[in-house]
Amino acid sequence: MTTPLSASAASQARPVLDPAARMGPVVLAVRDLAAMERFYRTVLGLYPLARAADGVALGTPDGAPLVVLQARPAFAPAGRRAPGLFHTAFLLPGRADLGRFIRHMAEAGHRIGGASDHLVSEALYFDDPEGNGIEVYRDRDRADWPRSADGIAMATEPLDLQAVLATGDAAGGRWTGVPDGTTIGHVHLKVADLDPTLAFYRDRLGFDLMATYPGAWFVAAGGYHHHLGLNVWASRGGARAPETLGLLAATVLLPAGDAALRARLGAPSPTAPVEAVDPAGNRLVFLDGSLGADDALALAA
Repeated sequence: MTTPLSASAASQARPVLDPAARMGPVVLAVRDLAAMERFYRTVLGLYPLARAADGVALGTPDGAPLVVLQARPAFAPAGRRAPGLFHTAFLLPGRADLGRFIRHMAEAGHRIGGASDHLVSEALYFDDPEGNGIEVYRDRDRADWPRSADGIAMATEPLDLQAVLATGDAAGGRWTGVPDGTTIGHVHLKVADLDPTLAFYRDRLGFDLMATYPGAWFVAAGGYHHHLGLNVWASRGGARAPETLGLLAATVLLPAGDAALRARLGAPSPTAPVEAVDPAGNRLVFLDGSLGADDALALAA
C-alpha cells in the first residue's frame, strides 16, 4: 500500500479534519447481550463502565469507553454482502502488551483468524461470537513507518509471533485485561462503492487519503496511517438492511471541537454531537473528546 499524494486540483478546496481527531467507541447491536459482554470481558479484557437494562459500555480501567453493546434480539443478522463493520481495531500501548495478549489467547485456547505485520503495526485478528471482526494491534513508532516515494507504505506480511511473545515475556507480567491507554485505533468498514465513499470521507468530512490497496482505501486525520479502512471485498454493490445486527455507529472524537466540521454537517451548536451517514449507510457520530461512559452508553438509545 502506498499513499497517493497527487490529488492535485481535486483536493485544492477540500476541507481538512482537525488533526487531533481520533476514533471513539464503537456501538454494536447484539442478539445475546450476556454472551457478548462475557466475551468482551473475558477474552478481550474490557471492563464494564456503565450499564442500562438493555446495554453496557465497556472500556479501559481508567474509564475510557471502547465498545457499547446494545441488545437488539429481534434484529436479523446482516447479509454477507451487506456494508457494515469489517473489524474494530483495538490499539494497545506497546509490543509487550500485544505479546501478553497473544499468550493469553493461546493459553485460553481462543481461536484467531490471522496475524499480520503491516510494517506500521503488528496485529492479531479474530471474531466475536456474533461474527463482528476484531483486530488487536500495536503501532510501531511513527519515525519507523516506512516511506515510499508517495508517502507511508503498508503491507500485509506474516507476523513474527515468537518475537512478539518474547517481548511480552521479557517485560514480565500476565494479561489481566486491556491496560490504560488502550484506544480504538481504527475502524474498518465494508462499503458498497469506493468512489462515492472517498468523496464522502475526504471531500466532505475532511479525512486524508493515506493509502490504497486493491478493493480498499484508507483514510485518516493528522498523518496517522489510517483511522478508517473502507473496502468492497465482499460488499461491492451491497446495501444495508434496516434493523440488522452489527454496527450501529462508529464514533470520532474531536478534542478541539472542530466547529468547521460541525458547521458543514449542520450541527445546532459548536459543541453538539453531529451525525453523518456514508453512502453505504454506515453511521458516524462526531463527539467531544472528553466522552464519558454514560454518554457513550446513550449513543445506543
